[in-house]
Amino acid sequence: MKKALVLSLAAVLGLGFASFAQTLSGSWDTTISIVPSPVSLGIDSELIVTYAVSGWSFTSDTVIDETGWLAQEFGVAGSLGAFTIGSTLVFDPAAVAFDSWEVTGGLSLAGVTFDGTFTLEPGVTSLEIVASGTAGNVDVSAILNLGGVDCSFDFSDLVIDISFPFCCAEIASEIAFNCQTGFEYVTFEATGIELPGMTWVTLDALLTFTVDEKTLVVTPSFDFGATACFDVYLSSPTELFGDITVDGIGLSCEIGGVSFTGISYWGAGTKPGILKGTTYWEAYQIATTDDGCCGPFSFDIAIYFLEGGIQLFDVAALEANMSIQIATQFTFSMGIELDFEVVPSFTAWTLGFLVEW
Repeated sequence: MKKALVLSLAAVLGLGFASFAQTLSGSWDTTISIVPSPVSLGIDSELIVTYAVSGWSFTSDTVIDETGWLAQEFGVAGSLGAFTIGSTLVFDPAAVAFDSWEVTGGLSLAGVTFDGTFTLEPGVTSLEIVASGTAGNVDVSAILNLGGVDCSFDFSDLVIDISFPFCCAEIASEIAFNCQTGFEYVTFEATGIELPGMTWVTLDALLTFTVDEKTLVVTPSFDFGATACFDVYLSSPTELFGDITVDGIGLSCEIGGVSFTGISYWGAGTKPGILKGTTYWEAYQIATTDDGCCGPFSFDIAIYFLEGGIQLFDVAALEANMSIQIATQFTFSMGIELDFEVVPSFTAWTLGFLVEW
């Protein structure tokens, strides 16, 4: 068991294959201020990542400033037959706590519109049902409110299960809420992950998020298919099974110029990929290269996790970089680093340019 994120849900919710009508979109809006006297730096930054699949959209909205991680919100919207559904889940990163959950639903039937809003905060639940319709010159609407303080209307708990394609894998997810504390946990499970060169062994990976930690449980099994986009990091075995150690797992895929990389590594020795040279055990990265106004534009953002971290989901650091070729001879670049384990969290801002002739 290992602790850490996938905000992920945050950045993790943004990828897929065209065959599943999956798209990745998002924005990173950042303003950096420099005050010369007394010398100080400030940053206001909002990262929005949206993963869309089969008429559903999953969104992560992250807000940070120079003091640290200010707000984290997850949203989902879509339809099931005649029903429209929306949901917003809000966390308070500074308090490492669940803040609120709101679910909305709508249905139009025989000229009558029904809308419902369920709201859950720790110790408080409420349900509002609105019905409205028109008959000739007569407009009718009715509003029913249930719930209130102390989880009144007998709400106890709720568990939602969902499965969806992500990159090259089928993901089974479960999210649970209860009346007293609100958000309990969310899990993501991928099964049948192949070990390189060992086509008779697979791994099942179960990722669990609670408010103050994340755990990853990897379980071996013996029935799998072809290798997809997973990498498994093994220690050098001296025996077929007795000394085989799984030190980590990685996931990578690319869609239309947008690539996703996720690495979890709990072993000893040199860490792979974007974890190399860091103190973190897990990281997720989104990167893209596209055409800009004058030349190539590239962007990457990575979230890092620290075992036993003090932040929401054990998120510990954020690094982001961008570059754009403004002219054939001139390229501009910028990077930002934030360490959420310290205050102030804004640790580095880099500006650069390259002139060639």
